[in-house]
Amino acid sequence: MSRLKGVSERDPRAGFKAEPRDCGASVPQGLLKAARKSGQLNLSGRNLSEVPQCVWRINTDIPEEANQNLSFGATERWWEQTDLTKLIISNNKLHSLTDDLRLLPALTVLDIHDNQLTSLPTAIRELENLQKLNVSHNKLKILPEEITNLRNLKGLYLQHNELTCIPEGFEQLFNLEDLDLSNNRLTTVPASFSSLSSLVRLNLSSNQLKSLPAEISGMKRLKHLDCNSNLLETIPPELAAMESLELLYLRRNKLRFLPEFPSCKLLKELHVGENQIEMLGAEHLKHLNSILVLDLRDNKLKSVPDEITLLQSLERLDLSNNDISSLPYSLGKLHLKFLALEGNPMRTIRRDIINKGTQEVLKYLQSKIKEDEESQRDSVIETAMTLPSESRVNMHAIITLKILDYSDKQTTLIPDEVFDAAKSNIITSVNFSKNLLCEIPKRIVELKEMVCDVNLSFNKLSVISLELCMLQKLTFLDLRNNFLSSLPEEMESLERLQTIHLSFNRFKILPEVLYRIPTLETILISNNQVGSVDPEKLKTMENLITLDLQNNDLLQIPPELGNCVNLRTLLLDGNPFRVPRAAILMKGTAAILEYLRDRIPT
Repeated sequence: MSRLKGVSERDPRAGFKAEPRDCGASVPQGLLKAARKSGQLNLSGRNLSEVPQCVWRINTDIPEEANQNLSFGATERWWEQTDLTKLIISNNKLHSLTDDLRLLPALTVLDIHDNQLTSLPTAIRELENLQKLNVSHNKLKILPEEITNLRNLKGLYLQHNELTCIPEGFEQLFNLEDLDLSNNRLTTVPASFSSLSSLVRLNLSSNQLKSLPAEISGMKRLKHLDCNSNLLETIPPELAAMESLELLYLRRNKLRFLPEFPSCKLLKELHVGENQIEMLGAEHLKHLNSILVLDLRDNKLKSVPDEITLLQSLERLDLSNNDISSLPYSLGKLHLKFLALEGNPMRTIRRDIINKGTQEVLKYLQSKIKEDEESQRDSVIETAMTLPSESRVNMHAIITLKILDYSDKQTTLIPDEVFDAAKSNIITSVNFSKNLLCEIPKRIVELKEMVCDVNLSFNKLSVISLELCMLQKLTFLDLRNNFLSSLPEEMESLERLQTIHLSFNRFKILPEVLYRIPTLETILISNNQVGSVDPEKLKTMENLITLDLQNNDLLQIPPELGNCVNLRTLLLDGNPFRVPRAAILMKGTAAILEYLRDRIPT
């Protein structure tokens, strides 16, 4: 766009101020020259502690090259420069921006993420053409009210700051489509948010919200709502009237029940894992006609209703780490691609079937449907475990299900009569969970020729005895919710172990011995203090398909982890690392691995 219509032809510099020579090596002249042509300037990662004047005045001062040569060809008419529309100054050390920002009124994109900004200048109100503003990963405590003047803003990214409130008038940003306020210190959401009628994506995760305003239902175009990692105890029923909603994230809150969704006909993903939900009823499911992903992991569900079959589009169902002892056989009618059941006291499906994966579980359930149809009788498998409370040893379980069950007794040791009862019987599963055991019973070694599934979760174990390491047919081992900080090297002899559950212990590293168990398919070690993993050793674990490292102390994720191409599920949420960003994590394992591979130094 020409800036000099009608100016003297003898000296094209007339009317411009001489460009100050204060840019130095931090902003090469070649970059500025190219920016005058393209309208875009990228100064990310240049260690800048302030923005040089020559950047603010790029469209108002005579460029350096004009002082060197007044004989310009048609392609070098600097006075016909393009106004700067895109400025990227991310990944620097900026503590503040000056009001000289107003000298770039044509900006449509301003990206200043990953700096040390504590405030924004009031002059930001003059950037009326701004469509995208990224101020994420700074130290903003407040937003200036002037930001509400940016009426053309479509994308506003404020995640990872220190904001405690939203300024008055925020609803005036009526063209806003994408708003990210995650990882701040917000305690409330203004009811006026309902006026953000163009909003398509709203991220409020990792704040301190105890409730959501009912008015949120006024966002008629909202498709993606992320409220993960807050303090929500309830969801306003009005939210269920949001017809456009497609993705709803409510993980890591304090929800005790699910809302109903009578109007959410387009809802494709519902993530409510890591809450305190105790019941899943038909009323919660009957309207979810379009649901593809239902995440209910780490709750307190005791059962799954037959109405789960109403979810004919369902592809991924995560029920892991609940209190579910049986599944409706009708679940086999769904065309699931992924079904997670680990961490449940499952009675009706053998552990070896569960360990074989989703399709085997579905086949098993389908076979049971056929059996029921043929015999016209209800399943008796679930009731096989139900014996009078005074019965200390469940003989029926031993004989019928091959399970040695002495769980939830709050005992400090397993009585001899339990092991005596198992003699001359085949035992494939041992369940001593939810007791007060400080050590593993020595007599467990008597079962070494047959047991393949051991559950010692929710005890007080601080050390693993060598007797456990002698169970050479072991394929599944549940040790979660104990006081373990290490595993013995002798566990290397567990040559058939496929799944190990170590969540909620005190591990500071991924135990070395695990790298030497090549049969491992699933390692669950969330909610510990793990600070590092060895990607080279993980790569040698060719059978490993699930690695859960959520809620640990990983400050960085080694790019070489991207070479572990056999992983189908890699869970990293809840760690203090900065990259990969949440947006990458949300895309799933394949995207995370690809992102990491791209960052491997060449």
